[in-house]
This record gives sequence, C-alpha cells and structure tokens, in this order.
Amino acid sequence: MKKIIYSLLLTSLVAFPVLAQVSMEDILAEIEKNNKTLQANAQNTEAQKLGFKSNNPLYNPNVEYDFMYGFPLNAGNQTDFLVNQAFDFPTSYSKRKQLSEGRVSQSDFQYNAGRQEILFEAQNTCIELIYRNKLHIQLQERKAFTESLLANFEKRLDTGDGNILDVNKARLQLIEINKDYQLNLSQVNQLTQRLTGLNGGAEIAFPSTDYPLVAEMEDFEVLFTEIQAKDPTLKFIEMDIASAQKQLELSKALALPKLEAGYRHQAILGQRFNGFHLGTTIPLWENKYKVRQSEAELSTSGLKVLQYQNDKYSSSRQLYEKYLKLSTTLREYQSVLAALNSKDYLDKALAVGHISTTEYFLESNYYYMAYNNYLQTEFEYHATVAEILKFRL
Repeated sequence: MKKIIYSLLLTSLVAFPVLAQVSMEDILAEIEKNNKTLQANAQNTEAQKLGFKSNNPLYNPNVEYDFMYGFPLNAGNQTDFLVNQAFDFPTSYSKRKQLSEGRVSQSDFQYNAGRQEILFEAQNTCIELIYRNKLHIQLQERKAFTESLLANFEKRLDTGDGNILDVNKARLQLIEINKDYQLNLSQVNQLTQRLTGLNGGAEIAFPSTDYPLVAEMEDFEVLFTEIQAKDPTLKFIEMDIASAQKQLELSKALALPKLEAGYRHQAILGQRFNGFHLGTTIPLWENKYKVRQSEAELSTSGLKVLQYQNDKYSSSRQLYEKYLKLSTTLREYQSVLAALNSKDYLDKALAVGHISTTEYFLESNYYYMAYNNYLQTEFEYHATVAEILKFRL
C-alpha cells in the first residue's frame, strides 16, 4: 500500500505542466494598444480639442449692397455699399483663448481617467486569473491523485483485497473535486474572454501564477499626497474651477459693448462718397444673466472638488486599513502553511495504514480548506493593493 501511494503521488506531480509565464505589464500594454474604447476616446479627445480651439473666432464679415431708383426720374439713382466687421470687446479674445487652453488640458485628464479605468479592469482581471490559475493547479493535483486512488481501490476490490466503502468514499470525494474543478475552469475561461474583449477582440491569454511584487506601502498620509498629485479624475475636477473662473471673466468681458468697423461707399446724383463705418452694440439684453450664471457655476465647481477630495480620502483610507489587515492575515497563513506540511503527513499515514480512508479524506479536506482560504486572502490582498495604487497606471 505504501509503494502504491508514493507511486500515485509521483504520477500526479509529473502530470502537471508548467504554465508559461507572461508579464502583466505586457498584457496591459497590449490592451492599451488594442482596446476599442480607448481608441474611440482618443479620437473623441482630439475632436474635443479641435472644438475648443475653434471657439475663439471673429464674427463673419458683413457685406451689404443697396440700389435704389430715384423718383421722379430726374432724381437719379442711389447706390450704397458697406463692408463691415464686428468685434467683441478686445479683452474677450484673450479670455476665450485661456478658457480654450484649459478645456484642452481637461480633455487630456478626462482621457487619462478613462484609460486608467480600463487598465484597472484589465489588471483586476489578471490578478483574479492568477488566483484561479493557482487554484486550478491545486484542484488538478487533487483530481489526478483521487482518480488514481479510486482506480487502485477498484482494482483491489476486484481482486478481493479491498472493500466497497473505500471505493464509495473515493467516488464521492472525486465528485466534489470535479465540481470545484469545472467551476474554476469555467471562471478561468470567462476571465480570459474578458481579457480578449478588453484587447479589442484579439485573443489573449494570461496563464501566470505569479503575483506582481509588492513593496511595503508608506504611511497613508504620504501615500494620499501622491494620490492627490497624480489622480487624473481629481485633476479634471480641479480644472473645472480654473475653467469656471475663466468663463466668469469671459462673461464679464462679453457684457461690455461690441464694436464694429468697416468701409462705406455711397453714390447719388453723380456724386460719390467714401468713408469709414464705426459702430457699437449696447449689451442690454443678450448677456443679462450670464455673469450670475458663471458665478454660480464657479461656486458649484469648488464644492465638487471638496466633495471628491473628501470621498477619495475616505475610500482610500478604508482600502488602506483593509490592506493592513490582509497583510497581517496573509503573513499568518504563510507562516502556518510553510511549517505545517500536513498533506505530506496524511499521505504517509494513509500509505502505512495509520489512518483510514475516511480519516484521510476528512483531514485532507481541512487542509485544502485552509489552503483555499489562503489563496483567497492572497487574491484579496493583491486586488486591494492594485485598487489603492490605481492612480499609478
């Protein structure tokens, strides 16, 4: 029996192929290049920039021509010709340019925020795939070993050297393992399909079982200072304040009189008159409430920034506390599992007949439950770290 168990263990270990390792950075770089949403966002950003830059034009020139018959006939005919160009108050053009430049910068922050969300989704998918790949190896090992054990029990039963109880226990154990194995395999396939979707439909796989190296995080307040400095969503909202301020200045400039200048020609009774045309528009109605509207928008933008900063601080603080707790739990699991080796002891005890098949499956299930909890904790730890450091993507 001892030789049989050792042989089964060796066979199951040899049966597991080593998965080719692919860098997560390579996966993210590929997705950033092929993702259709990012491609559409990039084109939309360029269109927005062109739209902002086109918001500072002069009015179209105005050309007028009038021809009037005289009455009575000896009164002669009259012709008038006018070329006219209207202008806003001169300071409005510099304000428009500054507002346009701010909006262009905002569109870049908006694109980067969208890019970050897509890469974060891809990173999360890779992290979950690492967890599922590691779980797959463990389930594959258990499945192969239990299948071999069942085949051996059935063979011994046929020769009269075994019993039906051991066979049934092994069959029940194999059913449970197969269920977990198929469910996990289904999750691996779904996550791989999600990566393919993020990669613009181009097939991509991530068979890695190695999480990215994680350096110990600095103090939370130091970390949050970096988050504030690099978070593109915060930068986008902060730019709203600057844009609202420029919009207020522009509204005040547009409330000033408009100007117009041009050339006028008049011909009547054989006489010709040429000269300049000057005019102004008195802004009584057109921008009546624009300044007050801009002041309200400026106040709203300031409140939005404060609200986002408060929410970001609170959510980041919660994630950091979760990270600290998971770090402690993960170290405890690693310490205990490294010293335990209970699976090896169980295999040896079953091989020499110190424990029954029932005891073996019961105790091994305890071990694998603890190991699965360790894998789940490890996954949650790396997922939490990735969420905290999302601003670095």
